[in-house]
Amino acid sequence: MALTPQNNDVFLREVDEELRRDEMRDFLTRWGKWVIAAVVVLLLAFGGWMWWQYREEQRAGEQGQVFAKALDDLSANRADAAKAPLAELAASDIEGYRVMARFTQADVLLQNDDIKGAAARFAEIAGDTTLAKPYRDLALIRQTSAEYDALEPAQVIDRLRGLASKDSPWFGSAGEMVAVAYLRMNRNDEAGKLFGELARTETVPETIRQRAVQMAGVLGVDAVDQAEEKTEE
Repeated sequence: MALTPQNNDVFLREVDEELRRDEMRDFLTRWGKWVIAAVVVLLLAFGGWMWWQYREEQRAGEQGQVFAKALDDLSANRADAAKAPLAELAASDIEGYRVMARFTQADVLLQNDDIKGAAARFAEIAGDTTLAKPYRDLALIRQTSAEYDALEPAQVIDRLRGLASKDSPWFGSAGEMVAVAYLRMNRNDEAGKLFGELARTETVPETIRQRAVQMAGVLGVDAVDQAEEKTEE
């Protein structure tokens, strides 16, 4: 008896389904244990990652509390109480707290008029290649500012040349120190030009821009009109 087209389609589907079931049984027989093992490994890895994330958040919160307590002690003139927590945080594997603790240690030395000690701390941060570049650049500026009076003008210029440009986020602080160094070397043209650039750069802090306008004027650079024109535009 011949199969009708409809019965033929049903028959073919049943054969196809049975074939797929046989193939699945063969696959599970051969590879089932390995598939289960791989799933277990993936679940364990995912669970471990979730636990690590949770633990890292906990550790960050704990270190944040330690840092806040150290700052409270410093503001209450309990510097001795802050020493141990800051030293612990300065060795943290969390970069943010490690950097903040080390900067704070240097600032404490500055407040105690230990200029050499503070400059050395800033220099350590500036030379630590494990830290992000913005931290190291800021440390270099703080180091130079701390020991500025003891440096030769040429040292200041060489040290901050890369940061005393309009493309640098530290242009204000670095540019002003370099401009003053030019003055100390009687290179007034270069000093005036740099003060003029500082006065015309809107991203430079306002207090530095105001000083730059005055210094540029003294050196014969008309930074006031140019700065006003830039603002009007």
